Amino acid sequence: MDDEIKEHDGFEPENEETEVEQHSNYKPVDRFDASAVHHLSGMYQNWFLDYASYVILERAVPHIEDGLKPVQRRILHSMKRMDDGRYNKVANIVGHTMQFHPHGDASIGDALVQMGQKDLLIDTQGNWGNILTGDRAAAPRYIEARLSKFALDTVFNPKTTEWQFSYDGRNKEPVTLPVKYPLLLAQGAEGIAVGLSSKILPHNMKEICEAAILYLKGKPFHLYPDFPTGGSIDVSRYNDGQRGGTLKVRAKIEKLDNKTLAIREIPFSKNTTTLIESILKAIDKGKIKAKKVDDNTAAEVEILVHLAPGISLDKTIDALYAFSDCEINISPNCCVIEDNKPCFLTISEVLKHSVDSTMGLLRKELMIRKDELLEQLFFSSLEKIFIEERIYKDKEFENAENMDVAIAHIDHRLTPFKADFIREVTRDDILKLMEIKMQRILKFSKDKADELIARIKNEIEGIDHDLAHMTDVTIKWFKFLIDKYGKEHPRHTEIRSFETIEATKVVEANEKLYINRSEGFAGTSLKKDEFVCNCSDLDYIIVFYKDGKYKVTRVADKIFIGKNVIYINVYKKNDKRTTYNVVYKDGRDGYYFIKRFNIPAMTCDREYDLAQGKPGTKVVYFTANPNGEAEVIKVTLEPTPKKKRLFMEYDFSQIAIKGRGSKGNILSKSPVNRISLKSHGHSTLGGRKVWFDPDVNRINYDERGRLLGEFHENDAILVVLDNSEFYTTNFDVNNHYEDNIRFIEKWDERKVWSAVLLDADNGNHPYIKRFTMESNSRKQTFLGENPKNKLLFFTDQMYPRIKVSFGGNDAFREPMVIDIEEFVGVKGFKAKGKRIANWTLDKVEELEPTRFPEPKETEDDNENKDQDQEDNLDPDKGKSEQQVIDEMTGQLNLFSDQDE
Repeated sequence: MDDEIKEHDGFEPENEETEVEQHSNYKPVDRFDASAVHHLSGMYQNWFLDYASYVILERAVPHIEDGLKPVQRRILHSMKRMDDGRYNKVANIVGHTMQFHPHGDASIGDALVQMGQKDLLIDTQGNWGNILTGDRAAAPRYIEARLSKFALDTVFNPKTTEWQFSYDGRNKEPVTLPVKYPLLLAQGAEGIAVGLSSKILPHNMKEICEAAILYLKGKPFHLYPDFPTGGSIDVSRYNDGQRGGTLKVRAKIEKLDNKTLAIREIPFSKNTTTLIESILKAIDKGKIKAKKVDDNTAAEVEILVHLAPGISLDKTIDALYAFSDCEINISPNCCVIEDNKPCFLTISEVLKHSVDSTMGLLRKELMIRKDELLEQLFFSSLEKIFIEERIYKDKEFENAENMDVAIAHIDHRLTPFKADFIREVTRDDILKLMEIKMQRILKFSKDKADELIARIKNEIEGIDHDLAHMTDVTIKWFKFLIDKYGKEHPRHTEIRSFETIEATKVVEANEKLYINRSEGFAGTSLKKDEFVCNCSDLDYIIVFYKDGKYKVTRVADKIFIGKNVIYINVYKKNDKRTTYNVVYKDGRDGYYFIKRFNIPAMTCDREYDLAQGKPGTKVVYFTANPNGEAEVIKVTLEPTPKKKRLFMEYDFSQIAIKGRGSKGNILSKSPVNRISLKSHGHSTLGGRKVWFDPDVNRINYDERGRLLGEFHENDAILVVLDNSEFYTTNFDVNNHYEDNIRFIEKWDERKVWSAVLLDADNGNHPYIKRFTMESNSRKQTFLGENPKNKLLFFTDQMYPRIKVSFGGNDAFREPMVIDIEEFVGVKGFKAKGKRIANWTLDKVEELEPTRFPEPKETEDDNENKDQDQEDNLDPDKGKSEQQVIDEMTGQLNLFSDQDE
């Protein structure tokens, strides 16, 4: 090796009998040869640039004209040349395509299988693999393919195809195929080139046609992806498929039973194998609590996730979306070849270009057809004159010395008619006339000739009309495609908006956040410093500073956030209820502004400004309100000789909640001495709907479980336990509840409860009580102070009925049917109640009520009730005196309204 290095460095090897000398290309070097040096910059400028251009243009990126990569175009061209209506072996197709594609059979076979799996251009037969499971197709010798009817209708037309020589010059291949359809959008495309990539998602065939029709009509249109794997997509950030957009894709998950989830559809670009692997990884990390995952996929996807006991189904669904590939983000990148160079476009631009190209191809086909008809019309007219005028029987023609004389004679005889021809008569035309067989001349019919000429002229007129109305022709073409193929391509992927799943909602807050204000650090490891709140390792924190700046950063063990912090807490994404009430001074000498805003979304570690960014800005008042509360503040101004009013009050509820970039309202143009809190306010956001998830005994705002109702600031949740204890809580989602919950609902101080119990202080005799509950966070019981009291019956029915049976020595007594509402009055929950009897009680059975609460009166009911009361006050209901007399005497009114 050292000898080789010396050689390349321009030194002769010390030992001439080395192995290097054995190579035929070895030449001893006496001195450094500068001409043999290749500079790296030159290599990149020439060789690498050529390679990059070739990969971009000839391999990885589709062409905008037909939406195909070169290998796909060559496959379709080969299949068209082989097409006879029957299936061909894929191995045969691959071999035939190698006449045009110089990169081997492997790339051709893979591209052909991918096209066949898209079920649009290629009709397949055999095992072509499974995009759902990721299984590969069978060997090319075992599977077959042919062009689909859709491909034959839309892709090929040799008359409008531009041709070029193949790589070896032996064959001709199309530069681009004359595709009369936005094929690129229907199939999608993905490729990685040198320095760029292309990722165009597939769209629904029928929707593409509908969007094309809307574009041709000058109407707005929207086009969104559709995947063969199904699932659902959120297109709110799709950005028309342009680079920088994002598409959120989710699997379809169903509740099979109370312990099993079933995944029926999977996200695009994933298969059941990769999806299950991601779920198992999440289970191993403890982010999803499941016992096992079964794959029952056959013709359709079925992945079963078996949960551990006591795990919420809804929460697990969110966890699957948050921590596995059941939800993925796809970043489209619409890169295509246009004018022999890569361009980045939007899906709408690709559609418009394709539709315009389709219109151009249809126009070109009409022009070609028109030229063919004109030529047919010309020769039919020429033939008619030649036969009707019997030019073939002229003596000059029959006695012509040679062919030139005969042609000259025919041309002379046609001279009177040349003005009616659409073009000049050439020698080839006359030669073609002379080739007409006598049999055709004998069977010539003037009427049929005139009919043919008229038919040709009518068709030409129709083509001229179409050429003048190409937009209508193109619309008709796309409607034809919808009618013929639309039913075969229904939409598989559901388009809907996704709720944002925060990982912190499905992960326990197992960390604590601290802050060291003097040093400017925050994190979960600063356990000796100021405690802020509970958090998890997946949370983000928001920090506000005195100069109006604020930012969001990820929770960490220790992170520098800076000094002059006025507020720090866990940041909740997409939270539109947390409202920040602020008063700030706009610059050193500016006015004081008051504003309310929320921050539903922010970029991590990017610095924002709640003010206008002027030097000297200062926040003089700040509160964070989790439910949009609006307090009243007292503002004290700086005293001046002319100022009469130094104090004023301002209610934040008078300020509208706007975006974080709003400037706010002017609070004061005069200097402010201080601002203090006058009184706490109430929420200005209205009630909040709360759900209870019985699987995890937690409340939420995410529509999981049973709806408890709409809660306002002072509302509470009543919890009644199986041991007859009850208490009330607020509706904070951080609340934890017991497993032994009998009732949980929105607390209503007027609601009446009924209970039957055995009083241990009074010989275990049965008592009935009706009572209301109190709001108290401390647990209380309605059974009394004696722990030996026993509850037999408990209900919230308005008019409950029970059947009491007796036992023991009193078993002979007849059962009692009791209407509890009539039996005992309503008192407090501590009241003993009313004794049923002194006999031994056996059991209590609930009966169907005979009365039910009256429905609450609505405004319409009240109006009708008022009208009924007015009608009751007037027994004649507005009738005239004569009408009343007629009714009393039985007389009929013989006059019509017109006569009256």
